Formats: sequence, C-alpha cells, structure tokens
Amino acid sequence: MTTATTPLVMMKNISISFGGVHAVDNVSLDLYPGEVVGLLGHNGAGKSTLIKILSGAYKADSGEIWINGEKVDITSPRDARANSIETIYQTLALADNLDAASNLFLGRELTTPFGFVDDSRQESETRKIMARLNPNFKKLKEPVSALSGGQRQSVAIARAVYFKARILIMDEPTAALGVHETKMVADLITELKKQGLGIFLISHDTREMMDLCDRVSVMKNGQVVGTERVEDVTEDDILSMIIMGKNPKAAA
Repeated sequence: MTTATTPLVMMKNISISFGGVHAVDNVSLDLYPGEVVGLLGHNGAGKSTLIKILSGAYKADSGEIWINGEKVDITSPRDARANSIETIYQTLALADNLDAASNLFLGRELTTPFGFVDDSRQESETRKIMARLNPNFKKLKEPVSALSGGQRQSVAIARAVYFKARILIMDEPTAALGVHETKMVADLITELKKQGLGIFLISHDTREMMDLCDRVSVMKNGQVVGTERVEDVTEDDILSMIIMGKNPKAAA
C-alpha cells in the first residue's frame, strides 16, 4: 500500500556486468516525492549505467525495482514510461526542424476525429503546460533549433510532465549552458519539486548539486560510496567521496 512515506523509487541490490566488469555492483537507492537526488562520480563510476537500468535501456542481472511500493519489471523504455518514468538526456532528442508543440507531441500526436494531426489543440496544450513550468516561454511557433539551451530543456521537460511523469531522470541538464540558462533550468527543477515529482539528477558539478539536491549519492567503481543529505555535508566532503571513494560522514 502506498503511503506518504513510500518511496517513488526503490532500487534494491542492483547489479550488472559487461564482459566480467561489474559496472553496477549491489547498489541500492531510493527517491521520494518532491525530492531531488543527485548522482555523482567520475566517468565509469556506474551512475549512468544504474540510471539506464531504471529507464529501461539496460536490464539488470540481479536486484529489484519498486515503484510506489510495488515491485515492477522494467525491461524497456516503454516499461519505464508505463511506470511514469521519463528520461531527459543531455542530447534532449528533439527534432530541430519542428516547433515546441510538434516536439512535445512527437510520436504521441493529438488527432482530430478524422485522424489528422490537431495542430491547434497541440499548440493550446503546449501553452498550458508551458504556463505551468516556464511562463516566460513565448517562442511556440519557432523551430527548436532557434531556441536557447534553457528553452530547449523547457520543451523536453514539458513533454515529460505533460505525459504524467512522476519520476524524472535528468542527465547533465545544465551542461554547456550559460549562467542565465542554468538558472532557468534550476527554476524548472524547483517547480517540478513543488508539484511532487521525484528527480534523479546526474551532474559533475558539485556546486550545482549542493544548490539543487536534497540528497546526493556518490558512486565509485560500480558501488555507492555514500548517500547523504546536502545539509549534512560540505562540497569538500562530496569531492572526497568522489576522489577517495570514502564517506567522511560514515567514518565520523
């Protein structure tokens, strides 16, 4: 039964190997409604592989995934979406030649009773969701190739939220963005938290993690070094966990 204290996600004892290399080794992680959990670690630490298991890109060799207190079997991105999990990759997977509404409904178009794409309804729905998430977004009719990085992120996030995502995986959402654009994405993440979504945030930016996350999990060599509330650790603590593979809080 789901309660207020039931995690949106519980990943229990997840493991996966590639050619004898333990990419993820007995990792457990959870995420609650209205929470941002940051995943940090050097390249090859296992964080992206772990998240790809949750998003259905990989199937774990062992372990369990629980969503809203129920054990689920996620073997494909379709399974993930059926469990209200959406992933926003750094590359965003937007069609540059299409406008925001066409991208929001790409592959899931709204149609008229005659089976034609209902452009006016798609635009209307896009305006509604953008008003919720980013009221300053006005470039609805321009191809997304003409949008800034932060505006493109807004379109990708709006697509996930419109289709009822409750669990959002964000992979380096502010990479290559300027200060203003980074703040735009940070404001979006704050708004999503208020709406009760749970967010896994992958980033190499420890300062960003301290600002945006409620908890951080550091991985090294396929294992979790530690998971801590950001209010209980310093940026130096996190860097020590990433570099040394030791949790100073656990040793204290």
